[in-house]
Amino acid sequence: MTVAVRPDSAEVPPGLAGYVGKVRDGENVMALLEGQVGEVRSAFGRFPEARGTYRYAPGKWSVKELVCHLSDTERIFCYRALRFARGDATPLASFDENAYAREMYADDRPLADLLDELFDVRRATLSFFRGLRGEAWIRRGTASGKEVSVRAMAYAIAGHTRHHLEVLAERYR
Repeated sequence: MTVAVRPDSAEVPPGLAGYVGKVRDGENVMALLEGQVGEVRSAFGRFPEARGTYRYAPGKWSVKELVCHLSDTERIFCYRALRFARGDATPLASFDENAYAREMYADDRPLADLLDELFDVRRATLSFFRGLRGEAWIRRGTASGKEVSVRAMAYAIAGHTRHHLEVLAERYR
């Protein structure tokens, strides 16, 4: 089994199922992860620096905070995949995305810098997943109290990005 085979439901906890479901049947998740760099560049490129602090509603994340959230979440999901791929059975805790957002101070940073950071994170993610072999893809571990496979984490990263690109297109006008 490899990453090209979609994870089955036993590999995907309910909290990640929506993101994994954003990757279409038959879609190559590695090609999607690679292609999303251009999609993200295009989607966020329409926002000049002056609109980086735009929020579509009170209490919602700014454009800059959304970029930083993508970086934070991808780092965490890839870290989980790393631990599981290496056979580490230590259960990993949940994270509170809103608590992270309060501490990121993204609105104080240039949007271009935040995007560069996100692309650096994605390059590292791609390098990690490209280096995996055979059984590493189907190894499992526990995160947020639920069992999940390495392969499911790759799909969740791609689906999480796709989800937020959809939100950006629909709500951040």
